[in-house]
Amino acid sequence: MTEPILRLVNIESSYGPVRAIRGVSLEVQRGSIVTVLGTNGAGKSTILKTISGILDADKGQIIFDGQTIHGKPADWIVRQGISHVPEGREVFPMLSVHEHLVMGAYTRRDRDGVQRDIERMYAYFPILKERRTQEALLLSGGQQQMLAIARALMARPKLLLLDEPSLGLSPKLVKDIFEIIVRINGEDGTTMLLVEQNASIALETAQFGYVLEVGRIVLEDTTERLLEKDDVKEFFLGMKSDAVRGERRWKKKKQWR
Repeated sequence: MTEPILRLVNIESSYGPVRAIRGVSLEVQRGSIVTVLGTNGAGKSTILKTISGILDADKGQIIFDGQTIHGKPADWIVRQGISHVPEGREVFPMLSVHEHLVMGAYTRRDRDGVQRDIERMYAYFPILKERRTQEALLLSGGQQQMLAIARALMARPKLLLLDEPSLGLSPKLVKDIFEIIVRINGEDGTTMLLVEQNASIALETAQFGYVLEVGRIVLEDTTERLLEKDDVKEFFLGMKSDAVRGERRWKKKKQWR
């Protein structure tokens, strides 16, 4: 197996006195889509913030593309090839679609390449081309999510961090967004680390997954194998396997006795 593009080794991060992630180790292979699953408050977003330099790690190592990046400023990390699409989109309400895309390329100096990539973003997201002069405040939630992804891609990242891209969107828009995510990964070879509460679509999209509970990784495997595990089926997909049902019936019978 080739060297992963990203490796986290025993990472711990905190918000003040509260330890949010504890001893997290994970790998992301170049060109792949990897997902992190977990409930609210499990520490999923904290992992992405720590990778992108928004939050400093208390302990551990982060190695990206062969170099150590923990402890480095966020703008330096962007220049190394990591772009972060934050939870909640965080677009600038008074800036136009076009201005967001230009801003996303602020680390670049190839003016012609930037213009080509703006057109490429409009090809991925045709609605953004229609709304290119419109302020982000006037876009729908789905259009803002598309804009946040396009803005991050303008930096030409090797690794795209996606934090809850389905949040607050209709099922139709979620499907559209994830189809574009898969297309970008396939056509451009952009590696992606995806944090997502919609476990069903995350497991369909990614090739490998990690399950996070209270700041710790408790399960990791290919998404194909994760989809076969009873715990994943029950807690993330809302499915009750025969084994789980049988165990619960047995426990109830035992209580009745």
